[in-house]
Amino acid sequence: MRKIALDAADIRILCAVQHHGHLSKIRLSEIVNLSPTPCWIRFNRLREAGLIRGYHADIALDKLADVIRVIVTVSLKGHRTADFQRFEQHIHRIDEIVECTATGGGMDYVLKVLTVSLPAFQGVMDELLSADLGIDRYMTYITTREIKSSQPNLTTLVPNTRS
Repeated sequence: MRKIALDAADIRILCAVQHHGHLSKIRLSEIVNLSPTPCWIRFNRLREAGLIRGYHADIALDKLADVIRVIVTVSLKGHRTADFQRFEQHIHRIDEIVECTATGGGMDYVLKVLTVSLPAFQGVMDELLSADLGIDRYMTYITTREIKSSQPNLTTLVPNTRS
């Protein structure tokens, strides 16, 4: 995939949106230190290029309900494209699985599962295992506390854009 060329001002715009969510034209230009019209033109170019996928609130789930967080590593029996596609399509249908990452090495996937109880988590696992997805083995890790969850610092990840 071809990478999109960005300059320091583009990165400042992306960082502002990442940290503050949807912003007005004036507020965005103030944060990025560009005049409003050129800033908005850049913002629209970045959005149209697919760099901004959406706006999300960081909800404090622990203030709403007791939530069980479980990390699950999964290894499949088969490693053909169809095996991975079948598993991934099924994962998209399960609301309790909030993250799924394909990995190289000993396990094929790492899942983050959120449920209201351990029996509810077991229900998710029972459903996965009975769905004939070719799961060879899995390991579960109950999360006891979240130490860090944040967005990446874009200025350290995108080359030649430090300002």
